[in-house]
Amino acid sequence: MKKAPSVKTTEATIPLNEVVISLYQSEDKIYPRSVSGFFTQWRWVMIWLTQLFFYGVPWLEWGNRQALLFDLEAKRFYIFKLVLYPQDLIYLTAILIISALSLFLFTAIAGRLWCGYACPQTVYTEIFLWIEKKIEGDRAARMKLDAAGMSSKKLSRKVAKHFAWIAFALWTGFTFVGYFTPIRELAHSVVNVSLGPWETFWVCFYGFATYGNAGFMREQVCKYMCPYARFQSAMFDDDTLIVTYDEARGEPRGGRSRKAEVNTKALGSCIDCSLCVQVCPTGIDIRDGLQYECIGCGACADVCDTVMDKMGYERGLVKYSTQNALTNNWSHQQMFKRILRPRVLIYSAVLLLLITGLLASLWFRTPFRVDVMRDNAVVGRLSDDGMLENVYRMQIMNGTEETQHYRINVTGLKGLEIDAKDTKETQGDKNKSISKESESAENTKQANENDHTFIVKPTESRWVIVALKMPDGAAESGSHKIQFVIEAIESKEIVTEKSVFLVPR
Repeated sequence: MKKAPSVKTTEATIPLNEVVISLYQSEDKIYPRSVSGFFTQWRWVMIWLTQLFFYGVPWLEWGNRQALLFDLEAKRFYIFKLVLYPQDLIYLTAILIISALSLFLFTAIAGRLWCGYACPQTVYTEIFLWIEKKIEGDRAARMKLDAAGMSSKKLSRKVAKHFAWIAFALWTGFTFVGYFTPIRELAHSVVNVSLGPWETFWVCFYGFATYGNAGFMREQVCKYMCPYARFQSAMFDDDTLIVTYDEARGEPRGGRSRKAEVNTKALGSCIDCSLCVQVCPTGIDIRDGLQYECIGCGACADVCDTVMDKMGYERGLVKYSTQNALTNNWSHQQMFKRILRPRVLIYSAVLLLLITGLLASLWFRTPFRVDVMRDNAVVGRLSDDGMLENVYRMQIMNGTEETQHYRINVTGLKGLEIDAKDTKETQGDKNKSISKESESAENTKQANENDHTFIVKPTESRWVIVALKMPDGAAESGSHKIQFVIEAIESKEIVTEKSVFLVPR
């Protein structure tokens, strides 16, 4: 039996088809069409409100300082009348929790309200689009300009647009830094070209981020970088208000004359004009159903209402509605009754409780703080005068913007005598041992030796070495609980700090 002749295969006889798979999917540039309407007006109202606050508040003054200033170098946060310290971190935690719950509440009620109307990415994208429209024209003009070859007209408009974008972005970065450095001093440094390296870095960094996100990335930030788009569905239910397309009324879609009736040729109300896609800032088609890219801005609802008006049809083909309302054909009254459902009520109750607690805590907050630390290097000792002595280090922080007098007393153990001394410590002296400071510190000239009163300047802190003495043998050996009582003489407010007095065996 003869074997079949072998066939040699080479690269020439069997071509290799190489396939390159890219993990990055490039997308066409989106040219949002200008639109006007109810939701667009509200979006611009929110843009004005948020930006007037952002750009205006740093220039407000409260007394002789900036009204809202987060002074990281001095570790003080000025919020109008309120002065907070790093020790008040609990208030920041409460604000973050309230913000998160507010987001959950608004999302449960009406979807991505934050994204569509107040998110900085949405706000600055709208502003940059407005600048682009003023310089390059509306959607059709921008598309034509980008498709055309390079010319003096195109170059001049592109340069003007980017110059305006960069100027606005740098002003935004300057304002952002003005929340952490007094903005008037910052402006003076900019005018005199004496801006520090860190201020320069953050102005440019925040400005570049604004320029890149709002000028170029735009919808890419919402679609790929923002985590909220990924987990928003977990907070939605069938009674959440979202931008929806009434498929039962709109389908089958198709073009027709303005004079045609709505049911002509058995067509629905949608004339398939694609304007809802053209005005969408993320480039989606709302007629395909709810998508995670939808930011709930309502631009498609505004433009669709305009088309319905021109066609003589009823408005609301694209609208804010709920899944239950569309399925059951509910009226507005029936739909809004479902807003006060258990989830919303629970969110509202918890949110109200937290806000009330935060405001009450700030209202009853003592305008000064005291920290007491024992000198562990001196575990009870006999002083030169034969008295048993314990040494403590006390920090008095004046949270007001006026000079205050504080009186120090101690309770809890009979026979205790106070010997308080001012350490005159600065922020750079923290590495010194407490025992050495207690031995070398001089009596402060501002202290009254009889009642141990100390003066603390506005929004400053003072370290005081407090030596407690009692006759040897006047108390049993061991640890005895005591309390330091610090009284603000002007406001009559009192802060009590617990500690212990050690009697050695």
